[in-house]
Amino acid sequence: MSHPRVGDRLAVVSQSGPTVTLFDAVGHRAETVLTLPAEPHELCFDAEHRLLYCTSSYTSGYYGHNAGRNHLLTVIAPDDGRIVEVIDLSPEHGPHGMALDPARRLLYVSVEAGPAGPGGVVVLDTTTREVLRRINTLAPGPHWFVIDPDGRLGYAANKEAPFVTVVELATGELIGKIPVSGSEGIAVSPDGSTVAVAAQKADFTRPAVDPSLVLIDTRTGAIVRTLPTEHSVVPVHWTADGVLLAGEVRIAAGTGDVFGPRVPHGRLVVWAGPSAAEVERVGTAEVGSMPLTLTSSPDGGRAYLAAVGASTVGVVDLADPARPTVVDTLDVARAGEPGAHGLAYLTGA
Repeated sequence: MSHPRVGDRLAVVSQSGPTVTLFDAVGHRAETVLTLPAEPHELCFDAEHRLLYCTSSYTSGYYGHNAGRNHLLTVIAPDDGRIVEVIDLSPEHGPHGMALDPARRLLYVSVEAGPAGPGGVVVLDTTTREVLRRINTLAPGPHWFVIDPDGRLGYAANKEAPFVTVVELATGELIGKIPVSGSEGIAVSPDGSTVAVAAQKADFTRPAVDPSLVLIDTRTGAIVRTLPTEHSVVPVHWTADGVLLAGEVRIAAGTGDVFGPRVPHGRLVVWAGPSAAEVERVGTAEVGSMPLTLTSSPDGGRAYLAAVGASTVGVVDLADPARPTVVDTLDVARAGEPGAHGLAYLTGA
């Protein structure tokens, strides 16, 4: 596997900063820091238009513990180090997860239930940056949304609802509800055959009971395997070469602490196998506390895990998936405020 190339960058959100920092992906030097509207959460990079999108979900706080929902989508030109536009999605609010369909030039943004309707997904044209339509997912909190490689089906992980929503993207029709009892991160395998979703909504005040990853066959919509995990999982990610990654959140029972030194370290868990449905757990690595977001380099050689409690990003070498190795830790705390969250890997222009 190759190392990150010269000119590539890693974009990292500091949720409470509120900032986005652009790091050189080779030497990990911070090149640009941009101040954003309150509570930036997730990132999505459009390589064709060289634009980086960032959702601002709340006016302060986080899901379930906030002073109000935000409704903004910030558009950044990373090559110029500037904010191009701040899109107001009102009356939609609580935008969070994003999925890009580059072939059709569409950006999907998950939004919470509110004045505009039930929880759903807003669809934007990436050329004009105009909102085209809304897809209802019929759940209050569709926090993450992913699409298959063909851009035909979309899957929403729903924190509060006992199912994963399946929608047909061309028509916006809801075509399935896969029974999963509350869910967090979600990812589609590179071959499009399997969806992995973190089962159970994470409770940051107590350890989880029977946490797991659920594997769903995209052809049938059926759950084909359950991968037990030791702790609650929030982020889930599939690398380009088919390695499945998840971030376990360790909870110190009875502390009620989300941030700070008393919060236990997080863990990156790695599964690999001959096919997406046949993966087995092969390795782990210790990372910062409260891991929330995962991404990887285009070749799958490195994983990046943002830990909101520690406000760090763990850089993990995956040359041997059975021996994931933390090679660097990036500090993104701003003025002492914690909050490493959204990540995006930006290939060079």
